[in-house]
Amino acid sequence: MALRRGLALAAALAAAHFALPAAALEFRSVGAKAAILYDAPSAKANRLYVLGKGYPVELLVTLEGWYKVRDATGELAWIEAKDLSPARMVMVRVARADVRAAPQDDATVAFQAEQDVVLELLELAGAFARVRHSDGTTGYVRVNQVWGL
Repeated sequence: MALRRGLALAAALAAAHFALPAAALEFRSVGAKAAILYDAPSAKANRLYVLGKGYPVELLVTLEGWYKVRDATGELAWIEAKDLSPARMVMVRVARADVRAAPQDDATVAFQAEQDVVLELLELAGAFARVRHSDGTTGYVRVNQVWGL
């Protein structure tokens, strides 16, 4: 009898687990002029690479002043929390993205952004993201053409 209750409880917990909604992705950007990424959450760990200001990263784990992050290439590394900004940025991941004047495929092209260009995310508009270039120009880019959402 106790075994049946245990199995029933395990089955109920498993069902509840699969019914939970997926957690929303959380992104930040590098706020420092340059940030060093490490292979462990310590300044004494091995340095892996450096990211420049504005580069978007996905937050995966938080640990005492450190974040484990994923970059646009899929690499995982640790970064000090002090080096991140809550500013939302996106990175162009196609060869050339048309940034349009309105959130429509047939809208006038406001500007084009080359691959790896970082744009400030202003808002989401369906299949488009309203963005601002570093020169101040704004427009709408398709969300499937950028990374960081």
